[in-house]
Amino acid sequence: MTHPSVAVVVLAAGKGTRMKSDLPKVLHPLAGQPMIVHVLSAVAPLQPSRVAVVVGPDMENVGRAVAPVPTVVQTRQLGTADAVRAASEMLRDFVGDVIVLYGDTPLITTETMTRMVERRAAPDNPAVVVLGFRPVDPGAYGRLVVSPAGGLEQIVEYVDASETIRSVGLCNAGLMVFDGRRLFELLDHIDDNNSKGEYYLTDAVSLARATGYACAVVEASEAEVMGVNCRAELAEAEKLIQKRFRRAAMDNGATLTDPDTVYFSPDTKLGRDVVVGPSVVFGPGVTIADKVEIKAFCHLEGATVADGATIGPYARLRPGAVIGPAAHVGNFVEIKNGNLGPGAKVNHLTYIGDATIGAKANIGAGTITCNYDGFSKSKTEIGDGAFIGSNSSLVAPVKIGSGAIVGAGSVVVKDVEANALTVARGHQQTYSGWAERFRAAKKK
Repeated sequence: MTHPSVAVVVLAAGKGTRMKSDLPKVLHPLAGQPMIVHVLSAVAPLQPSRVAVVVGPDMENVGRAVAPVPTVVQTRQLGTADAVRAASEMLRDFVGDVIVLYGDTPLITTETMTRMVERRAAPDNPAVVVLGFRPVDPGAYGRLVVSPAGGLEQIVEYVDASETIRSVGLCNAGLMVFDGRRLFELLDHIDDNNSKGEYYLTDAVSLARATGYACAVVEASEAEVMGVNCRAELAEAEKLIQKRFRRAAMDNGATLTDPDTVYFSPDTKLGRDVVVGPSVVFGPGVTIADKVEIKAFCHLEGATVADGATIGPYARLRPGAVIGPAAHVGNFVEIKNGNLGPGAKVNHLTYIGDATIGAKANIGAGTITCNYDGFSKSKTEIGDGAFIGSNSSLVAPVKIGSGAIVGAGSVVVKDVEANALTVARGHQQTYSGWAERFRAAKKK
């Protein structure tokens, strides 16, 4: 279906005092991203011709978080209709559909917004489409009153509702789509004649009906329209979005052996037949290819893992980690800006930083690439098929040739040629009977 052009206004001027934080509410992270970024990500597939985020004074940090989306300032905190008016310069000549969203409602989906826009294009030509939901406990939510034909008649705030209206289970989620040609006709007639002295966007529905315009409702789930006003609600939203990510991963061919303990970022990519063990965390920027196994208690961020690799348990892949096909990264291994070639093995208690490891090389337990001298980072290069003995320190910059062997316990400060053996450790001395004499002396 072809839609008219779409503009989007995201309201984000609220201070979020219940968060008890110096950080604006919409910048609190959900799955590692500010809440408002989730809203804008859901908007992006609609390809809106105009987007603006409404912020309050001194909220430059929100502007930086949403860039390049422009911001406009609501200088007076006088309600939601006043906030939309702050975007009037962007919208005055706009004749498409205007979607009004909230930066603290981060679980809204593209699909729901699309249904709202499609409803706006229906033959009855509604001036306003409101998103509704049916919570388990309607509580103090505003109620949506619909006609027998299904049209929206009015939004009634709980404090103003009769017992009959309070018994209605359909509640207002706050998100709306307006006909841009009629938006300012409605906004200009909204007044502040209420107990709070604010301009409520919800009044647009009664004004539209009084003018003879149709209004309509689209419904969404209670989880999708959850607003976040405090840290407890933020934690609940994290549970909901992670449940969404986990289901998507499994639907796309990954096995999560204990789904409730696996945490994703919005951009995590998992291939087919990936197996993820318990208590794994995917930070931003992780791509996992097919048939990879990620064992329990791993943390990955900014990493790429190729087909058939095995990671963990208790492994940490930091930004710049590139793990080749069928490579092994074992327990208590940390890799940062390191590239493991196909079939390479780093199985135990090892740090690989700013390093290139060749195909089928084997890195022994306790090995460290000493990449930082306190001032700059240097690179270690290990060739194909090299063998690095346990408890070795490779002091960068250094190159270990293909097929070379480094003896256990070595501190390597010079390049090692291909197929050579290098041993760099102190001379071993043995004193017969010394241990027995030592113990006897301690007993005196």
